[in-house]
Amino acid sequence: MIIKNKRELSTTELRKQVWDLIEVGIARVLPPATMKSAVNYDSARRILTMNDYAYPLSKGRIFVVGGGKASGLMAETLENIITPENISAGIVNCKTIDYKTSRIKIIEAGHPVPDQRGIDGVKQMLALRERYSIGENDLVICLISGGGSALMPCPVDNVDLKDKQTITELLLGCGAEIHEINTVRKHLSKTKGGGLGRFYAPATVVSLILSDVIGNDLDVIASGPTFPDSSTFSDAYNVLERYDLLSRAPKTVIDFLMKGCRGEVEETPKTLDNCHNYIIGENRLALEAMAKRANEMGFNPYIATAEQKGETTTIAQIRAKEILNAKYKGYDVILIGGETTPKLPDNAGKGGRNQQYAAVSMLTMQEYKGEWIVASVGTDGSDFLPDVAGAIVDNNSLAAARAKGIDVESYLDRYDSNTLLKKIGGSLIVTGNTGTNVCDIIVYALK
Repeated sequence: MIIKNKRELSTTELRKQVWDLIEVGIARVLPPATMKSAVNYDSARRILTMNDYAYPLSKGRIFVVGGGKASGLMAETLENIITPENISAGIVNCKTIDYKTSRIKIIEAGHPVPDQRGIDGVKQMLALRERYSIGENDLVICLISGGGSALMPCPVDNVDLKDKQTITELLLGCGAEIHEINTVRKHLSKTKGGGLGRFYAPATVVSLILSDVIGNDLDVIASGPTFPDSSTFSDAYNVLERYDLLSRAPKTVIDFLMKGCRGEVEETPKTLDNCHNYIIGENRLALEAMAKRANEMGFNPYIATAEQKGETTTIAQIRAKEILNAKYKGYDVILIGGETTPKLPDNAGKGGRNQQYAAVSMLTMQEYKGEWIVASVGTDGSDFLPDVAGAIVDNNSLAAARAKGIDVESYLDRYDSNTLLKKIGGSLIVTGNTGTNVCDIIVYALK
């Protein structure tokens, strides 16, 4: 059971059906489902196959590194496929360490703000090269998923951890999209933006990737540690300028980016011949599984998009208007994937983009004539707050809030959706860490 508080939230039959769809979607993109269809190891011939591409290992060894919210379960699954005795050593950084591995060490690290544990973990990954004399005959498998940018920190020498944490927090709260945030991160790191892949050359590096990025842009997912970087120091500096962060960012950050702009610091790699990257799971897989299940349940589903983005409140308003204007006429389940970006006010309260999206929908959907549900869930189980995956609201939620004398609009204006939904009750979705991360899934169920 993925959703842990279904009993509390299952107040109607339609809600129960929505839970079923959400669980099917998340289950489809868990590492055991995605990796077993992509990875095969022939121990007799010592050949590793990734998506039908063979990597012979007659003279080489296998090492494992990586990081992200899903890297722990990915490591556990990989050991089950390859078997531990065929892995020489491995280290991955993850948000939680509740996984069973015998050869791959899982290190707990900070997210969404990087911490010293993450830095120590990356140092141990890098130390594998010298300790085992990793060379051209060896294969380094890199397990990457969303969250890897924060979980695999390796700041440049000129920028310390505190300053890296400060710039991360500023970027997360300014309304910048993930590719903009990661453009800055890549140019403040030794390993992001292809740096990790370059470090292990001439060894072959094969990355298995769960995508949490709209469009599956490989140089953005986890800040592209094993993929050539298309951005520049000037691009990174321009992001800070665009969001008025130049006066608020640490001086060390600004100074380092300016040195890069002047050509005084080596750019991130633009080619990486030793690296091969495979996306094994992404948002659309979840939506397709949900649509199939909805058909089996007698609904007529429609996948509106797997690439939703934009400011959270604005997008929730737009989607509701589309439904009220009958854009999806004939469909009773609308499925959406992607990741919106909240632009937080100075007095922001508690919550995350999924909770805010659902809470805004209470107001924007109130004119719909009939029963409706909107559920918005982070597939990783954490909607900024670690104990909440997202939220669900329906045609009764706003009335329940009004009956309790709650000023809904004031909570929404200050992005205090978590407090609002707690007061209403029967709204917050709890899954715990799911072991995957492929953006968010949103369900509109209509009757």
